Amino acid sequence: MSTTYNQNTTIEPPKIEYCLYARKSSESDERQAMSIDSQIDEMLTLAKRDNLKIKEVKKESHSAKMSGSRPVFTQLLQELRQKKFNGILTWAPDRLSRNAGDLGSVVDLMDQGKLIKIQTYSQSFSNSPNEKFLLMILCSQAKLENDNKGLNVQRGLRTKCAMGWRPSIAPAGYLNQAGDGHKDELIILDPERSSFIAQMFERVGHQGHSGRAIKNWLDRIGFTTRLGNKMPLSKVYSTLNNPFYYGEFEFPVGSGTWYQGKHKPLVTKELFDKVQEVLMVPPKSYHNKIFPFKSIFRCGGCGGGVTAEEKIRKLKHGGYAKHTYYHCGRSLNYECDEPYITEDDLVKQLIANIDKIKFNHTGVTRKIQEDIERYHRLKTQVLHQEFIDGHLAEFNRIPQTSADKNEMTKNYLLHILQIGTAEERQEALSFIKTKFILSKRAITIQK
Repeated sequence: MSTTYNQNTTIEPPKIEYCLYARKSSESDERQAMSIDSQIDEMLTLAKRDNLKIKEVKKESHSAKMSGSRPVFTQLLQELRQKKFNGILTWAPDRLSRNAGDLGSVVDLMDQGKLIKIQTYSQSFSNSPNEKFLLMILCSQAKLENDNKGLNVQRGLRTKCAMGWRPSIAPAGYLNQAGDGHKDELIILDPERSSFIAQMFERVGHQGHSGRAIKNWLDRIGFTTRLGNKMPLSKVYSTLNNPFYYGEFEFPVGSGTWYQGKHKPLVTKELFDKVQEVLMVPPKSYHNKIFPFKSIFRCGGCGGGVTAEEKIRKLKHGGYAKHTYYHCGRSLNYECDEPYITEDDLVKQLIANIDKIKFNHTGVTRKIQEDIERYHRLKTQVLHQEFIDGHLAEFNRIPQTSADKNEMTKNYLLHILQIGTAEERQEALSFIKTKFILSKRAITIQK
């Protein structure tokens, strides 16, 4: 079987529908680039001259240094995959990509036949090996320029640091001064604020003031930052912790690389170290406080756990009173309105329900024996030994029936509830099998 072809048949090239893409970064390395509107005007003129069909115009102001960082460009790639367009019209190759990731996405679309042509102002790129290679060279050259600029910037910053000048905005109490070849100092003292910053260190180091006290003092005297705002508390602490004020700085922050600054220090190293000692307050140990009754209660309102907190109240005639309150932890229902109950009331109600409580008798017996052995070994009264010695002897004398054990365990728990420490109560309550519901300041046994 043979097939005859018409020699006069011609294959028409696919119709190309372009998306005009214009981009300009606001970063310093592209300040001289043509504006977005100028790019669009020039490419519209080219499209009219060459009879190119533009289906949509897209524009954005983002840097192309990092892949995936441009939402409009990402949308363009997606619409090319969906075959909404099959051509890109743009001012220059570096408008599309200055990084390897985005360049790879563009070339992949060309390999897949979804991107037929890229038309720039001075040249075009189609899905041919040579033209794709040229496109990759031009975009890679743009990436090389970016990388070199980054290296040059870092080298310049290191040189500036080695000269003793910290790059970036000067901290409170100092001002930046442009180096024009006639000025030796790039960072100078702020005549309006430097004396107050120095006083901050003196008040903390010599008078023991807290950060909050410094904040109140600054507000009272009307101190403001260069922007005219009050200094927030976080800024007070960051200022007092900044080694720049005694003459040293780290750059980049967290790098471990330190430099000796050429700026005039506001405080001495000795005063700075003293301030750090004053500010070095150990963290509050909220979680070290033992609240022994949390483990055996559930909230009657929402079924969540019960938590506790200690409140200290100053008495009218001097002294302080401590009270512990238990309440719903609101882990299941933040709006739970179950009221609190004091620990004293909780203990009274537990004692009233002592006959209804189920115990782990083996655990209690072992605990009493361990305490007595510890007493004899250390010769110290660890846990009310007169009570325990007497009842352990009784434990050994009487018949070990279930009722007997229950009575002895109950007496032990009553004693601990009444005069035991928080640690002793916590351990004793671990032998209770019964769980309780706390609702409306009353306890009931959980069924």
